[in-house]
Amino acid sequence: MSNATAVNFGYPHSMVGETAHWLVLVRPKQPTFGSLVLVCKEPARAFSDLSGQAFQDLQVAVGGIERLLRQAVDYAKINYLMLMMVDPDVHFHVIPRYEGAREHGGETFRDAGWPGQPDLAAAVALSPEHLRALAEAWRSQWRTA
Repeated sequence: MSNATAVNFGYPHSMVGETAHWLVLVRPKQPTFGSLVLVCKEPARAFSDLSGQAFQDLQVAVGGIERLLRQAVDYAKINYLMLMMVDPDVHFHVIPRYEGAREHGGETFRDAGWPGQPDLAAAVALSPEHLRALAEAWRSQWRTA
């Protein structure tokens, strides 16, 4: 199941994994390497609209995300940003934070805001091919437990 927000972030091609209530997608514009979008599958437009089951399942999704990104990115910190200014469905931007740079697919990804707030404008836009390849690689590594 998807919604307009998931589609705006490239679903189904960007999908890394899912739980009962959440989709985990590669963020097409990467402010840091490994940036994801965590989108609720429920028809919720406010955080308080989520069901108790979705809140409980959020812990499962976050555990899977952090397991994956610890290996893939070796982040120092991780930021979960609930911005919801353009895309109305409940979702978080997941931004792994690190000093220096990461290399992948011929691209260099720097954390331009380190050690302060993430600089979302300094994002590397992934090509459709790079996005799909990254999603596919991480999908094979996705585990929630």
